[in-house]
Amino acid sequence: MLQKCSFLISRRIISSPLLSRCVHYIQGQSPSPKIREYFYYIDHQGQLFLDDAKIKNFTSCFKEKDFLEFFFKRVKTNESGRYEDFPYISLCGRERNFIRCDDQPIVYTHLIQTESGHMLTYGYAGDRLKVEFEPSELCMLPWTGRVYHPASDRTGGVGLIKSSLAIELSQYFEYGHGDESQPPTHFNWQNHNYTLTNNLVKLVEEKSHVENET
Repeated sequence: MLQKCSFLISRRIISSPLLSRCVHYIQGQSPSPKIREYFYYIDHQGQLFLDDAKIKNFTSCFKEKDFLEFFFKRVKTNESGRYEDFPYISLCGRERNFIRCDDQPIVYTHLIQTESGHMLTYGYAGDRLKVEFEPSELCMLPWTGRVYHPASDRTGGVGLIKSSLAIELSQYFEYGHGDESQPPTHFNWQNHNYTLTNNLVKLVEEKSHVENET
């Protein structure tokens, strides 16, 4: 049986450079009958926490794979009109799980080989959550050092590559223009030299601009 998406009630006010105003909420609040609301945070390693957890590290993140699979499969852009400082939401029955993140809600953690090809996994649910690896769609932003890969349009179309995996993949980037201050142009991997589309550069910058203004 899936872990129920409910936890102890707590209270927090958010104020950070990424958020333009303070946000007040109570974990487990009920804005209407039979509706409960909870608030989560996803870090740049893809780990999921209750947003008001005082310490956010491996010991305090969620690890139960059934719950993580259920939660991440339902993540989408928050269009509810509530809590715009939490750009994403995961609906769990009558529970609304609002989500903010360090960068992107989808963080790819491992590159695995399957019968159908190479896949990127996310959500720390093993191979239950995965997408096809598209080498030509990788995008590295030199000004941040972060690497991105396409994700579902439901979450904005962009996923972040976990830093340890990004470091591993970065050795295959090439700069056809000779300028390493600009995104790489090629990905030379497994005997194939992929030309990078860099389609995600503009999308990442647009998302960052919009989220910093909310």
